[in-house]
This record gives sequence, structure tokens and C-alpha cells, in this order.
Amino acid sequence: GKAVIPFAKLGEGGLFLVSGETGAGKTTIFDAICFALFGEASGSNRTIDSVRSDFAQGETKTYVELLFQHKGRGYRVLRNPAYRRPKKSGEGMTMETAEAALFCGEETLATGFVQVKKAVETLLSVDAKQFKQIAMIAQGEFLKLLYAESSERGSIFRKVFHTDIFAEFQQKLKEEEKQNRIQLEDCEKRLVYALKQL
Repeated sequence: GKAVIPFAKLGEGGLFLVSGETGAGKTTIFDAICFALFGEASGSNRTIDSVRSDFAQGETKTYVELLFQHKGRGYRVLRNPAYRRPKKSGEGMTMETAEAALFCGEETLATGFVQVKKAVETLLSVDAKQFKQIAMIAQGEFLKLLYAESSERGSIFRKVFHTDIFAEFQQKLKEEEKQNRIQLEDCEKRLVYALKQL
């Protein structure tokens, strides 16, 4: 069937704990969000083949629609996986193509399974792996962020807090220091040579 989860009714804090018994569907919620945005499941041990229920009727359409806000603007992403379904005319089965579309209001920002993923990555400034580490932490996934290399954590936090400009400034200072050091060494060599000549 169809399930609708109105997260907005839980408040505007944006921080939710999804809890329940084993098998209650917690992971399904994470999978739906992550699949909508990036076209992949929420955990590293699952694939997108698992997003369509084995018990779904052949004619039942499998898709996810996610409405979210980012920087004061409303977005909607619609995505379906590839799956086998009965032919609309005749007998036998056919393959439903994986599709996706990203909208902002009435404007279509991107269409296509991969294109929407890239558009979402640009919009949110994080890729699927980083999103799963910071915005939607499934069981055990938080440990991966805690135990990640400091350079990887630094990269994640730079994207989240938009501090790339400081990293670029630091790199520019390093390059200028290197150039000035080379010039200083050249001056010292010329000075030593001049002293030897004297």
C-alpha cells in the first residue's frame, strides 16, 4: 500500500528519533529518504534491489516522493527503482525503468536517475555517504563517522558548514609561502656567490 509520513507535524526542530521493535519498518523510512535523494539504500549492507517489497502486487507502482525544505525553499523529489512488472498489454513481464525528477515549486530542476542524484549533491553540498553520516544516522552508521580518518571528517564538516573558503585561503597562503621561500633561497645563493667573488 501507500504510506505517508508527515514529519512536519513533529515540529520544526528537524531532529527526530525513529524507534520501534525489530521489523517495525525503521530502516524502511531511512531507505525511503535516502533512496529519494540519492538513489541508494540507507545502509551499507543493503542494495536498492530491496526497496520494492517482495509482496507487492505486480501492478502496484513502486516509488517514493519526498518533500523537503532547504534554505527557505521547498523541493520535491520523485524517484522509482527499476523493477519487473506485468506488461500493460498482452501477457508476460517487462522492466519498469528507473526514473527520478527534482522540482522546486513548479520548476523542474533535474530529471533522470543519475542527474537528480548529482543535482541533490550540489544542492545539499553533501554526497550520499556524507548525508548518511551526518543527517540521517542509521543504527551503527554513527560509529563510522566517529572512527573515520580526521581528514575524512574534516572534508565532511567543511562541506556541511561551508568552510571551503578557509581551506582555499590556507592553501593560497602555503603556495605564497613556498614562492617567497624559493625567492629567499635564490637571494641567499646570489649573496653567497657575490661574497665569494669579493
